[in-house]
Amino acid sequence: MKNLFFASLILFAFSSIAEAQQLKSPEGKFVMEFSLQNDGTPTYNLKYKNKEVVKTSKLGLELKNDKKSLLNDFTVVDTKTSTFDETWKPVWGEVDNIRNHYNELAVTLNQKGTDRQIVIRFRLFEDGLGFRYEFPAQKNLTYFVIKEERSQFAMTGDHTAFWIPGDYDTQEYDYTKSKLSEIRGLSEKAYTANVSQKNFSPTGVQTSLMLKTADGIYINLHEAALINYSCMHLNLDDKNLVFESWLTPDAKGDKGYMQAPSHSPWRTIMVSDDAREILASKMTLNLNDPSKIDDTSWIKPVKYVGVWWEMITGKSSWSYTNDFPTVQLGVSDFSKAKPSGTHGANNANVKKYIDFAAANGFDAVLVEGWNEGWEDWFGHSKDYVFDFLTPYPDFDVKGLHEYAKSKNIKIIMHHETSGSVRNYERHMDKAYQFMKDNGYDAVKSGYVGDILPRGENHYDQWIVNHYQYAIEKAADYKIMVNAHEAVRPTGICRTYPNLIGNEAARGTEYQAFGGSKPNHVTVLPFTRLIGGPMDYTPGIFEMDISKMNPDNKSHVNSTICNQLALYVTMYSPLQMAADTPENYNRFPDAFQFIKDVAVDWSESKYIEAEPGDFITVARKAKGTNNWFIGNVNGETPRTSNIDFSFLEKGKKYTATIYADAKDAHYKTNPQAYTIKKIAVTSKSKLSQLSAPGGGYAISIIETK
Repeated sequence: MKNLFFASLILFAFSSIAEAQQLKSPEGKFVMEFSLQNDGTPTYNLKYKNKEVVKTSKLGLELKNDKKSLLNDFTVVDTKTSTFDETWKPVWGEVDNIRNHYNELAVTLNQKGTDRQIVIRFRLFEDGLGFRYEFPAQKNLTYFVIKEERSQFAMTGDHTAFWIPGDYDTQEYDYTKSKLSEIRGLSEKAYTANVSQKNFSPTGVQTSLMLKTADGIYINLHEAALINYSCMHLNLDDKNLVFESWLTPDAKGDKGYMQAPSHSPWRTIMVSDDAREILASKMTLNLNDPSKIDDTSWIKPVKYVGVWWEMITGKSSWSYTNDFPTVQLGVSDFSKAKPSGTHGANNANVKKYIDFAAANGFDAVLVEGWNEGWEDWFGHSKDYVFDFLTPYPDFDVKGLHEYAKSKNIKIIMHHETSGSVRNYERHMDKAYQFMKDNGYDAVKSGYVGDILPRGENHYDQWIVNHYQYAIEKAADYKIMVNAHEAVRPTGICRTYPNLIGNEAARGTEYQAFGGSKPNHVTVLPFTRLIGGPMDYTPGIFEMDISKMNPDNKSHVNSTICNQLALYVTMYSPLQMAADTPENYNRFPDAFQFIKDVAVDWSESKYIEAEPGDFITVARKAKGTNNWFIGNVNGETPRTSNIDFSFLEKGKKYTATIYADAKDAHYKTNPQAYTIKKIAVTSKSKLSQLSAPGGGYAISIIETK
């Protein structure tokens, strides 16, 4: 009997080991183990430097209207391992070359009783893990509807988190820093006041989610290659500290319509004991496909100004008229409409911005409010629809194009869809052709308001597919896209590099709507920017918004030097000098940094970083030997120490340092700064003060 017991025990142990599969990262920093539980539930765990960072976590999908979901009763029928190592060149980016090196494990599972198969594919890099579900072509699984994805991320403790509440329609929140166990209590106010839906869990958060353990391990949870699938949130079991995926539903409450063969996006877990490595990681890009645009010569980084901030602050308006009874939906006769007198997109004002851009070395001018439809929107029409072809009477499309062209300036198109997605798709070809006919190479698209058809959410599968359609259609016309209010990026800019920017977070505009926390920009690179660049629209020099509009009492919670540093710390190939020409003309010496700073880079060095506290980055301008440094600081003043060893040995440089004055403060003295020039080499070192909500910016130009 005893021998039979031990024989059974050995057989059980062998069976468990046979089901377990281990995967190591190329240099062995990470170890991931896959196994099946006794009931056939797939699980994984992850170790970093021999320390568990994700405990045993379940995997699977719950299906709708199906007798059996893809959750358990699986057996392993095949495993394949492989290694991949390549170096590729991004069209634009933080670096010239990106190494894509990982070990892969593909586990094929068969479900008892249904004879269905799925593949769970794991890729383990030296900066973290990516995994996804794949659904091969097969007889018993062709069309299916996802009720919920059940991917888990079991945490090892009550970590510190930088989070925003789960929301199907907006990411435009300030970040909250708290323990995981505190999320429920802290989020209740946010849900009551801000969340756009009523059926949210009070422990739901959005990705990219940044975490820090008590022993100094940084963990980042996100997704990559979000295509034809719903955007993932995370719901926290705050008793057991386990996150579980929580997909955005459509108008019917469904989470995804699938047809095999197909696959999910990648679920990503970045881990490091150095916060700088999280910022430098290219894992999200590497989990996306290579560029599908063969000729990318027309895709170019852009530094621009625009008729925008004056409207955000309320100094001017988007609409040509306030005479709503006269101008009704579908009527293009403005002859009887009384002009508002505050319309920003008028010929004289646009020419002023074109002149300013040309005089200061910018590439383009964004103009919002140029087209018909704003009068319906601000008139609160229930079915407002924008016209993407017809300008207001005071906006001369051809004349302004010729004027801009004569000064070597491009105009950036603006398409506000007001969430009326079908209307936009119907007119997209004509709208893009209109752009090409009139010299526009880039478009800023907007999705403010509820999505039409009603009931759809900004991040469900249906609208995610629309955003992708818009990018691909724009590529057909060789148009670059900067999408606002769209889904947060997941590295798709590698596959479609004409996606040169997104908003998808709380941008500078909120500084005119009541403000953002002074440490907001020390969190965004760890969260929002993990998936791709953001059109944050930095460069505000006048912090007292009432000086732009006496009725607006908002304050920009930043110093001028903090605003300068954002051009380096908030990476984007699309950078706006967002303030008005009048405000820049008041501070021409500080404005010089914005004129000089590059928008495309060959090298990037993350010098120091701590989420929510500070970030210091040095970047080398592509095609030059010049460097630029940016530092953004949170609420606590601090001194950072810079080692210039990244400079080329034997070369001499002139560093121009734009720094907070000793008495600078984001609230009480935001425009206090100093500028000095010093000679530096690769042997130089520098200690530099950053004020509360402040920072510094340094241009380092090779001495010829």
